[in-house]
Amino acid sequence: MANGKPTLPQLTVNLFSGGKHAFGQVAIQDVLVVPLATATIADSLAIVYEIYQSAADLVSRKYNSHALTADEGGLAPPFRHSSEMLESAAEAIDAAGFRIGKDVALAVDVAASHFLQGQKYHLDGQDLAAEDLIDIIDRWTKEFPIVSVEDGLAEDDWDHWPKLRARLESSALVLADDLTCTNPKRIRRAIELKAANALLLKLNQVGTLTEAKEAHRIAREAGWQISISARSGETEDHWLADLAVGWSGDFIKVGSITRSERLAKYNRLLRIEHDWRS
Repeated sequence: MANGKPTLPQLTVNLFSGGKHAFGQVAIQDVLVVPLATATIADSLAIVYEIYQSAADLVSRKYNSHALTADEGGLAPPFRHSSEMLESAAEAIDAAGFRIGKDVALAVDVAASHFLQGQKYHLDGQDLAAEDLIDIIDRWTKEFPIVSVEDGLAEDDWDHWPKLRARLESSALVLADDLTCTNPKRIRRAIELKAANALLLKLNQVGTLTEAKEAHRIAREAGWQISISARSGETEDHWLADLAVGWSGDFIKVGSITRSERLAKYNRLLRIEHDWRS
């Protein structure tokens, strides 16, 4: 809220995808772009469009690949390792004429639950202990302007999430999705353990508007930031955009800018913004 009024969320837009959103060519799920130096949703989307076109050109030149898209519209070339997703995102931002860290930042959805095998995280051909994965994520945040790391560890790795938050406290949000599942009970546990400092809120993950509102309240009272999120398998219904504005989400995550069920939400945000300014 700003002066008691709902506010427009900051966009986090899928650029590159791997993991279960794509073809499993790399383990981590998404690298997203986050426009920084913009005053409007329209300006943010214009920046994202230029970066996406730059990334599609990079995919063609560097990987001799068509601009095939993953579940939520992100580009999915045959990356050799996870760090290459971040490197390519930085390259695409630069080629589009924007300053990474100034005009645009990055966010990462690690989705670590999907590559936990037994007690080890299988990443880029390595079997890693949780502490080793934390080291890698910490290195990414030092090499790239990453503002948010989602699901950096597996959903039930409660012992190590507080260590991840402590390590990233001064550099990036530790965003909980699989860990908390928009579930008030799990959110309270995460708050008590200091396991995260941001919530990915998915209404249909918890099941009812009442429960989601309770999850929102608990997170806000703990000082967490909130990203209102769509899911894979979306429809063209744009209610989520209204929810993100009405609940003053800090961020909104609805996918990339190439699929109609994703664009419907962005178009609704543009309409809300237009009505506010009229």
